[in-house]
Amino acid sequence: MDIYKIEPYVVAADVYGIAPHIGRGGWSWYTGSASWMYRLIVESLLGLQLEGERLYIRPVLPSAWRSFAMDYRFRETDYHIAIVQEEGLGPGDHVSLDGRAQVGQGIALVDDGKEHRIEFRRRFAPQGHAGAGITP
Repeated sequence: MDIYKIEPYVVAADVYGIAPHIGRGGWSWYTGSASWMYRLIVESLLGLQLEGERLYIRPVLPSAWRSFAMDYRFRETDYHIAIVQEEGLGPGDHVSLDGRAQVGQGIALVDDGKEHRIEFRRRFAPQGHAGAGITP
């Protein structure tokens, strides 16, 4: 912070490379880069992608990151999403909506004003087994 000198929660449009301000961030509130970083995290790391009225969940998380939860609002309807990664042998991804297993790609979203729960479970091989790790 002593060098960067701008808020740690925004993304600078540039970083100065000429003395006396080398390393100092600039134009922090005049750029859309923070929104692009948000999209990168939500869509590419957490794996949530909205296509029309379907929500796809394709997380690319390190195996040490065992779970996270987030709330997603689709128009006037709240979806509570839990992503869980666990070691184990057998098939990988399982998705349920309100306790009912989902088949195929994506979850059909409805705007019924009710609260819904989505659970995404990913199983991966324990360390030392062939195929260990997470496959995006």
